[in-house]
Amino acid sequence: MPIGYISIGSNIEREKNVRSSLIALEAQLGKLLVSNIYESEAVGFKGNVFYNLIVEFESNLDVKTVAKQLREIELAHGRKQNSQKFSARTLDLDLILYGNLIIHDGRLQIPRDEIERYAFVLEPLAEIAPNLQHPISKKTYADLWIKFDKTNLKQHVINI
Repeated sequence: MPIGYISIGSNIEREKNVRSSLIALEAQLGKLLVSNIYESEAVGFKGNVFYNLIVEFESNLDVKTVAKQLREIELAHGRKQNSQKFSARTLDLDLILYGNLIIHDGRLQIPRDEIERYAFVLEPLAEIAPNLQHPISKKTYADLWIKFDKTNLKQHVINI
């Protein structure tokens, strides 16, 4: 059964939307392993501070079915159909890994480039899957996090 990882982000009603998304994800995908929640500044635009985290799940569902479920959960949480990439959002759910799949099919990209680009994705992923290897680089997420440029890093773990 493939193991998947979802990046969760919210900067509108953050606590409410993160909590509610975890309930919805568990209802759709079953038991979740949940990272700490990281508070981080918006990247790519000026906006409210985000809550970000990663969840791990196991599923026999087809990858496109999982991606569709995530989109439905986003929309149910008030995300606009035509929301821009770098903008405020009630909920952002990105399937960043699914087993060892490597997919570049329109909007579906696995592994997501964000894993190696953004601390708010890599740090919580390294927290819950430190020894897992990136399917392309074959480097562990712990190693990627150790080597990540943390200059000007503005994120920290919070409790909600």
